[in-house]
Amino acid sequence: MSDRTSLWAPQAWLPHDDRAGGGRWAEAVLLRVDATGHWAEVRERTTPPDGATHLPGPVLPGLVDAHSHAFQRAFAGLAERRLSAHDDFWSWRDRMYAVALRITPPQLRAVAAQLYAELLAGGYTQVCEFHYLHHAADGRPHDDPFAMGLALAGAAAEAGIGLTLLPVLYQRAGFTQPQLRDDQRRFATDVKTVLALRDAARELRQPLVNAGVAIHSLRAALPEDIHALRGHVAGDPGPLHVHVAEQTGEVDDCVAATGARPIEWLLREKLLDRRWQLVHATHATPAEIDGVAASGAGVVICPTTEANLGDGLPDLPRWLDTGVPLAIGSDSQVCRSMIEELRWLDYGQRLVRRQRNVAADPARDEGSTAARLFARALAGGGHAAGFERWGLVEGARADLLVLDARAPGLLGAPDALRLDALVFATDAPAFTEVWVAGRRVLAGGRHPDGDAIASRFADAMAALWPA
Repeated sequence: MSDRTSLWAPQAWLPHDDRAGGGRWAEAVLLRVDATGHWAEVRERTTPPDGATHLPGPVLPGLVDAHSHAFQRAFAGLAERRLSAHDDFWSWRDRMYAVALRITPPQLRAVAAQLYAELLAGGYTQVCEFHYLHHAADGRPHDDPFAMGLALAGAAAEAGIGLTLLPVLYQRAGFTQPQLRDDQRRFATDVKTVLALRDAARELRQPLVNAGVAIHSLRAALPEDIHALRGHVAGDPGPLHVHVAEQTGEVDDCVAATGARPIEWLLREKLLDRRWQLVHATHATPAEIDGVAASGAGVVICPTTEANLGDGLPDLPRWLDTGVPLAIGSDSQVCRSMIEELRWLDYGQRLVRRQRNVAADPARDEGSTAARLFARALAGGGHAAGFERWGLVEGARADLLVLDARAPGLLGAPDALRLDALVFATDAPAFTEVWVAGRRVLAGGRHPDGDAIASRFADAMAALWPA
């Protein structure tokens, strides 16, 4: 055991021993990393072994950002002016496409590297990239059809974050629009292309990159090709993600075209299994949620993006109570902090229900809203990224977050209430170190290449947004 493979934490958030799910603060925890960057041993109530690295604060497992469009970091915060009498998701989308049509592979790498460094600082150590921006600006494939995927993989390697690349099936503009719009020309794929892009990601053999596939939405993919893609990935370990029921207009269009609501259609067609991740699922009925629970599929909620776009609020209590694997995502990148996403999971519910701590469940001995949401996002995120094991458990990748115990909101908080204070009282950087696969990628709250990454990002933004 070398000096670099043993870490020792004064406290660490470990799974409960006596029941499924949840977590607890454990004292004096030894975390030993194997040669592949996974946890070989996690043991509490230990004396620090000779040569171990003493971590400078309490330790949490890193979370998975289960839904990201990296290129939208170049648009985050730049659509907050109303340009007409009405502004909603669809008008935002039309403005977002203007960025999608301009960005080049080098610019995408610069933007994604900045985003991924910010996600690390925000508590994420893996990101699921819902990747539909493939072709050149004129809609023709790049000389290397995987050029945009390579840009994302390069950015992830530069930042040091794990990446789940999800090339997207995207074929039409809507249920009654058999072709893509001209401003969607960079997105066009078929089943064969999606599988080829997935395989290209795997052939990189980057240790922190894995891959699955995605379907943009029911409105954007042909039913027969949704079935075909599912058939092609039968038995494949990679996840399968889909946008679904984000907007009421989408639900209405789906009913008009198919006679069923989007999630109802997926259930009716017997498509769902445990590899599926339903992104947003904002407008799901109780029966649909129960059907998803029975299928084993997961849900990915993106609270700050859904608020920013005016999507609506999900039935969070039912998603939680049915045991559906639940993850969070940064989506449009208006927020890159897992703390803020977890906070707004509950705050949105509080506003409409006029109650507090909606996500807590004292009857199941889960009275801490923060702990229940963090535990579910931890398990659900690992599931969404295609990992069988995730967190501070033997066999999982050796990722962790070191809390700054003196950060505003955490300073003076009792140990037992630390997670509550992190989620509901902390509004400043809270992580002093971040480790991915046994390697420290943030120290003192800073990325070692942060200045260079930021400089390239600024240059890309200047080119994308000329005065």
